[in-house]
Amino acid sequence: MRLTLSPLAVLVAAVFSLPAAAQTIYPIDRADILSGSRFDLKVEFPGIVDPAKVSVTINGQDHAKVFGKPAELVAREDGKDVSSLLLRDASISKPGNYTVTASDGTTTKSVEWTVYGTPAKRAAKNVILFIGDGFSIGHRTAARLLSKGVENGKIKGKLAMDDMPYMALLTTQGTDSIITDSANAAHAYTTGHKSCVNALGVYCSRAASTLDHPKVETLTSIAKRKGMAVGAVTNSEIEDATPAAMVAHTRRRSDFNDIVKMFYDSKIDVMMGGGSPNFLPKSTAGSKRSDEVDYIGLFKQAGYALATTKTEMLAAADGAKTTRLLGLYNTSNVDGALDLKFLKKGSVAKFPDQPDVVEEMDAAIKILSRNKNGFVLMVESARIDKYSHSMDPERAIFDTIMLDNAVKKAKDWAKANGNNTLILVTADHSHPVSVIGTVDDNSPEAEMRNKVGIYEGAGIPDYQPNDEGYPVSVDVPRRLRFVFGATPDYYDTFRPFLDGEFVPAIKNADGVMVANEKYKDIPGAVLRVGNLPNKGSRAANQGIHSGDDVILTAMGPGAERVRGQMENSDLFRVIAEALSFAPQGKAAGKQ
Repeated sequence: MRLTLSPLAVLVAAVFSLPAAAQTIYPIDRADILSGSRFDLKVEFPGIVDPAKVSVTINGQDHAKVFGKPAELVAREDGKDVSSLLLRDASISKPGNYTVTASDGTTTKSVEWTVYGTPAKRAAKNVILFIGDGFSIGHRTAARLLSKGVENGKIKGKLAMDDMPYMALLTTQGTDSIITDSANAAHAYTTGHKSCVNALGVYCSRAASTLDHPKVETLTSIAKRKGMAVGAVTNSEIEDATPAAMVAHTRRRSDFNDIVKMFYDSKIDVMMGGGSPNFLPKSTAGSKRSDEVDYIGLFKQAGYALATTKTEMLAAADGAKTTRLLGLYNTSNVDGALDLKFLKKGSVAKFPDQPDVVEEMDAAIKILSRNKNGFVLMVESARIDKYSHSMDPERAIFDTIMLDNAVKKAKDWAKANGNNTLILVTADHSHPVSVIGTVDDNSPEAEMRNKVGIYEGAGIPDYQPNDEGYPVSVDVPRRLRFVFGATPDYYDTFRPFLDGEFVPAIKNADGVMVANEKYKDIPGAVLRVGNLPNKGSRAANQGIHSGDDVILTAMGPGAERVRGQMENSDLFRVIAEALSFAPQGKAAGKQ
């Protein structure tokens, strides 16, 4: 039960206790908060408190005066012997440094917030944020080698993402770990706040329900309030972590059914990817919903065009009156570039008319640019990460090339449309991957490991790129040796996986992760003993993320803030400042 502070005093005065441990305050210490943005203030007390002795002040003033309304005191949060103070949808419009102090009458805890404003004049009309999921320096290097080639020691052409004037290194760690996941990392980009693994749009509190944690406002919500159009396109399931970070508020990234509802409630203008089963009512064959809500029907009723194929997407985008689009092209993830364009593996036989990320982005820009107030678009090449988890180099590299092709097309569009678009290219996190040399099938050595060329023995690989920068063949005699630094046990084949995505390890009858014997008899395959846990709850059947910094490159109005070493949450501020998201004039002077 939630009551305001004063009525609760009589009800719980007889049962309160005063613990020695200090309380926890959200937003957390050192939080950077965009002025005017919305957030939930929560104070968690370690026991039941006497409400008459509870106080929360902001720079010495009672919180109710600062926020214009009092918080509610939850006497026994989730039925436990702990109390909490909660105020939903708080905001501070006046930039400055704020000290938040919470006391239960015995213990006192303070945190510091920095509330920042933005320039009065808007620098950019549009923002396009590219996220290569798991996109690391090794992927970038490999994509450059495969798509451009080398001559006389020099790359024969630049990647579009490299040919940008501003660059920075971004940290990726969260509040609970030096190693992040896609949810927490993308959340930093779309909210400007740090959080914990698996969280989207919330701070990680002790709330029992995944949907009850203290929320922070997303990029989509702020942009929509400013009258802008917003889009998210990906080749993952649209409910997956990175696109979900544009709209979601949940402690658990796998709350797919709730995330679909959040997409609908957000009124985002364009959303495209896979994952259609979570949009279908439970009684529909193939549905993954636990209720009978037909979200495809609801989106259509709300004025969204529906596309389930590339053909339908192109037709919708070319329709002059289309301003909203829901694109669902696969029941799972959309196939990556190598399978989609060359090998026709994966689910291409079942879904032969899927768009790639470049085509999705192009359609999204056509629709979003019809909004005179501008747009924010997030474009994700998601399967760089997924193929890196499965330790499938060629598929991961092809999807990196696809990301770069999307960047090139966006740059061309921006140049032709007033150069008023801020373009940002980065990753959410990294993988421990590297180019270490080549593999030469023509080497006279018998063992595959001795066919690996290092230093001067690596030479130049044999790839021949087509007009899109994709090698016409990956199974060339001399090819990149692209290795993974954190692995389960697996069979190293030294070859591309032409018959389908690599599955490195599986669980045996004893519950131990072991090398997948499907690859055991491939000529030259070698059993590699992994360096990741193979038993228990942390047993790994694939590669994992690393804590390395990721690269951010940028161009366009507002890009000059990108420099040196930055926190990943700083990227949100770059966008907010370019679009002048904070209140201006008299509104900026209010607390």
